[in-house]
Amino acid sequence: MAASRHSLVGIVFTCWVLWLRSGRCSERSGEERGAGGEADRGACGCTTSRASGGEAVAHKYSREANVFHQPEDGPGRAKAKEEGRQMAFIPGGVFTMGTDEPAIPQDGEWPSRRVRIDPFFMDRYEVSNAEFEKFVNATGYLTEAERFGDSFVFEGMLSEEVKTGIHQAVAVAPWWLPVKGANWKHPEGPDSSITYRMDQPVLHVSWNDAVAFCTWAGKRLPTEAEWEYSCRGGLENRLFPWGNKLHPNGQHYANIWQGEFPVNNTGEDGYKGTAPVTAFPPNGYGLYNIVGNAWEWTSDWWGVNHSADATYNPKGPPTGTDRVKKGGSYMCHKSYCYRYRCAARSQNTPDSSASNLGFRCAADSLPDYLK
Repeated sequence: MAASRHSLVGIVFTCWVLWLRSGRCSERSGEERGAGGEADRGACGCTTSRASGGEAVAHKYSREANVFHQPEDGPGRAKAKEEGRQMAFIPGGVFTMGTDEPAIPQDGEWPSRRVRIDPFFMDRYEVSNAEFEKFVNATGYLTEAERFGDSFVFEGMLSEEVKTGIHQAVAVAPWWLPVKGANWKHPEGPDSSITYRMDQPVLHVSWNDAVAFCTWAGKRLPTEAEWEYSCRGGLENRLFPWGNKLHPNGQHYANIWQGEFPVNNTGEDGYKGTAPVTAFPPNGYGLYNIVGNAWEWTSDWWGVNHSADATYNPKGPPTGTDRVKKGGSYMCHKSYCYRYRCAARSQNTPDSSASNLGFRCAADSLPDYLK
């Protein structure tokens, strides 16, 4: 009887220890999932399911992954407020906008002028396919390219089958072709997919599409002045977000065209198409791919006449036919497109959804779900 009692005590003690270990595992797994990492088999022997690549990316940039929970007592305390934040704080200040040595005079890059900017927040990354998909799934939104039924795509990105059905081109840029069925889900036409590009920037997005997304996310598009101030990353009178050399120490800092445009892209930077939104080093404000990769919409109407007088939080002309885009793209080469400089700018109609148009959002204060 005594032996049976000792056995019973042993069983109870063993269960109690296992229960404690299970509790520790649950807390640990919760922390790992909250940090956006893929929880695997931990030291305590528990196993959590590993998300698929697309699901992991979607979670990383989702609202849920950025919700800040108040710290708790004990080992299950939530992560610090600054960790994993998807928006960078851009301190207010004065900078020199534009340039007195415009590379493309017709773009209205000049004259240089002193501009004061209030503090604001800017997305660290271009909006990814995964993030845009969450927006579409939540709202049922249909982009303008989907409604129009086509969009323009660079010829070198198309399959031979798609090209055989195209008999038009842009007169001044014959490498841009109208492709039926090209949209954000099918960037190079109906025989293409974003399945393995969920961490790359969404493309074929019009200005109206970008505004719809930013509004849904509790944000807005940045003004051109805010975008350029952010691009410079605290540097003054520099061509690029990192300095004046395109390839400092032989390193690539942006996804643009290498080789002879438009016939041969060597892909020396590692990418012939778009790159993940997290690729390449960030600038001084922690912003990734602020030049190259995808063109980025701003909120301003297009205009080419600027005063040299100092201004405060300027916006473009109140009306117009086009909107300002910044940042260049993976299709830019100095021989024809030198717009991956911070001062560079270009124009597009608000409903344009040419293949390499994307965006990132700004905000005057962090949305509630990011606080």
